[in-house]
Formats: sequence, structure tokens, C-alpha cells
Amino acid sequence: MSSVPEEPPTPPVAPGVDPAHPLTSIRRAIPQDWDEQVDLFAIVKLDSGGFVRGWNLGAERIKGYREDEILGSHFSRFYREEDRRRGVPDSLLAAAQRDGHVEDTGWRVRSDGSEFWARVTISAIRSDQGQVLGFVKIVRDLTGEKKAADERVALQRTFAHDLLSPVTALRGYLDLIGEQVGDDNRLLQLAGEASDHIVAMAEALMANVNPESARGRHRATLDLVARGAVALVLPGAASERVVYAQMDPVPICGDVLGLRRAVANVLENAAKYSDDQIEVAVFETDEGATVRVRDTGRGIHPDDLSVITDDGERGRYAAKGDGGQGIGLASVQRVANAHGGRLRIVSASSEGTTVTLSIPRVDDDDPTGCV
Repeated sequence: MSSVPEEPPTPPVAPGVDPAHPLTSIRRAIPQDWDEQVDLFAIVKLDSGGFVRGWNLGAERIKGYREDEILGSHFSRFYREEDRRRGVPDSLLAAAQRDGHVEDTGWRVRSDGSEFWARVTISAIRSDQGQVLGFVKIVRDLTGEKKAADERVALQRTFAHDLLSPVTALRGYLDLIGEQVGDDNRLLQLAGEASDHIVAMAEALMANVNPESARGRHRATLDLVARGAVALVLPGAASERVVYAQMDPVPICGDVLGLRRAVANVLENAAKYSDDQIEVAVFETDEGATVRVRDTGRGIHPDDLSVITDDGERGRYAAKGDGGQGIGLASVQRVANAHGGRLRIVSASSEGTTVTLSIPRVDDDDPTGCV
């Protein structure tokens, strides 16, 4: 006689819990002993109305409430008063219900009224028929990371401010020298361009830590951007090492200083890792305005090409002690992304590297807010 396998026993329901309640299935799906051992994250179970129905030890540690103190409370209790007035909690639940889950980062409130910086994910739990039964909210306290980031921003702001003073003074001294020797002195012009670039970099640094004061985008031609980068990186050796190929005045609208800095970073690498001439070209393609820098140096190892634009990645051919930190090409990639452009790197060992940066061109009658 064949035997019918026994069905596994139904997990017991805790006293006081309605076995018919929709979130009872959620409680059964997550073993209680596992749930209670997770204390790095707050795991909060909500019903479809946003009321707390479950609470782990991580939630008690992070938010400060014992489970018996918080069960039945609406989860908006964890938000600042101004966020509640703006309807943030309800909008997050609506987004989770619509999209399946929602993520949010911001200030939350503990039981004692203190605030912490939290990263929150709210996921909707649905029945087989698609009805929302409730939500699972996972919270991580990132207050330490937030404090460290704020300290870095403050340091960056201070550095940029302190850098501007001596460089501005230097620019003034160069102007005085120009009155004595004449403004047409080539070396003086190059020194002035270099000091102007340092001032622009410091101002860009300030803009990065104060996004509301960030520079607007400006009209320029990409050939002048490239020539400015050459004058900055190779002022004395430009006539010997740099060969200008096609240099078309393709119009662009963008962060001109950021683009010049990006081309300068590429040129610095080419100058550092090659000894022969460096070809610079500017032209137009189907992708828009394009600047290309080509050298015949040591190249990039094939296995490094896919990661060479990652922060801190220098590649196995980089020389120790050359001052590089693996941030130049990563910065170029960010500039390309910010302009909706594309960065391409083609390289072969001992044959050289070609770096191509393309961004959209702009027409004279373009309606965008370019100055």
C-alpha cells in the first residue's frame, strides 16, 4: 500500500495574533529565530494601512522602541514633523504599492526624539491575486557614514577657500609683472592661463560642495577647449610633443572648465606614459563633438581596459611613485556622463593608447539655457 506523504505542520501562531490576518503569512515565511537574530537592520512589518505589525531586535536597537511599545502605531511616527506634513510616509507607501518597492534616504526619529540618517527600503507583499497584504520595511542606520561625509565636505570647502587666496594673489602679481615686461610675453601668458585654471578648479570644488551655486553651462568650441588643455599640461613642450591633426571648431554647450580638465587628464596620462609625439584632434561625428588624444606609449593591458575608468584603478603598467592615484580617467568618465557623452579607450601593449571623448554638439539656435 502506497503511503501519502504527510504535509509539514503549520507553524504555530503567537498568542494574540489573528491567524486570518494577512501578515500572519509573512510571519510564518520568516522564522522568528532568524528574524530576531538580525540586529544590523531594522525589519518592520506593516499592514496595508502602514500600521506596525512586526518588529525585530534591529528595529528596537535602531529606533529605540520595544515591540510592545510600537505594535499598532502608524509608521509615520518615525518621520520628522515636516515630513509628515508633506505627506512623505504616505507617498512612500503609495510608491511601494505601485512599483513593488521604494527606496528613500533621509532623517528619521528615534523614540527619544533624536534623529538618525537612514536608508530605507519598503517592499509591498502581495497575495497570489495581486492584492497588497502589507509591507516589509528594512532600515539601516547610516548616521556614522553621514557624519563622515559631512566632515569631508567641510574639509573640501575649507581647502577650496584657502586655495583661492594665494592663487588670486599670484594672479595679481602676474598682472603687475605684465605691466613691466608687456602682456605679450609668452611665458607670462602661459603662467596666467595656469593660474586661471587653478582658480577655476578651486571654484569648481566650491560648486561641488555647494550644488546650488554650481556654474551654468557655456557655449564654446571644442577645439579651443582642447588647445587650452594642451597649454595647461604641456606649456613648454607643446610645440615639440603635441601634433595637432584635424582641429574643427565644433560648437558645444557644457561645463567648459570641466571639459578642459578632462582633456588635460588624458593628456597628462599620454605625456607620462609615452616619450614620442602626442596627436590631438577635434572633429564632428554622428555622436557630436569629438576630441581624440593618441599616443604611442606603453599602452594599457587588455585585461585592464574594462576597469581603467574605475576610481583608484591605475592598471598594471602604471609606474610606482609617479604620483598617479587612479582618478584621472575616472574623472573623465564622469565628465562624459554629465554631458550625455561617451568615452572610448583603445589600447595595445607597447603600441599606445587612443582616448576619444564625444559629447553632443550645439547649434547656434539651440533653445537650451546656455550662456
